[in-house]
Amino acid sequence: MTFRVAIIDYGAGNPRSVLHAISYLGAEAEIIGDPDRLKGFSHIVLPGVGSFHSSINLIRSRGLDEALFEQIKLEVPLLGICLGMQILADRGSEGGETKGMGLISGDVDRFGFDITTSNLKIPHVGFDTVKPRLSSKLFAGFGEEVDFYFTHSFRLRCASGQAVAADAWHGEPYVAAIEQGSVAGTQFHPEKSQRNGLRLMLNFLERF
Repeated sequence: MTFRVAIIDYGAGNPRSVLHAISYLGAEAEIIGDPDRLKGFSHIVLPGVGSFHSSINLIRSRGLDEALFEQIKLEVPLLGICLGMQILADRGSEGGETKGMGLISGDVDRFGFDITTSNLKIPHVGFDTVKPRLSSKLFAGFGEEVDFYFTHSFRLRCASGQAVAADAWHGEPYVAAIEQGSVAGTQFHPEKSQRNGLRLMLNFLERF
């Protein structure tokens, strides 16, 4: 099967690095910023860098949210990366209280632990350990613990554990990855996570 992947460009992501990773896997990939062109793809990737508030507003101002909802209704698999996963949630507080896309029931807030009494830093940057859940399709073939590359100051907490595909810890527990129907997301950057990241993206293409 030939995979055709749309990588969403809304002006606040890192679409080109994702494009290079997916192309390396042998899939056809295209960066899409026009909602009218978001049709006929086998998979969609929503990257994200920046703040929750500004990014979701950019997506809405360009009509990309409605285009994404339309494709999700058709069960086209969607992978949100980092901020791209966070904005799938109900709400976020980065940049001001903002309503998210509501595809995943949960909230995105800044890490809440006290940095003055911890050796940990915010933002959380670098490779760190993720613990996949056994039923996860994204992490099929991985062991009980695996490292991926993170860079973030805010974290997702889901209202229910049913959507959680992997857990992580940085001063407190938080969600490292989600899966719900055709929607998936990772807090880490698979495109920057070397072999593990490529393997995870291949799982997304082959198992969703």
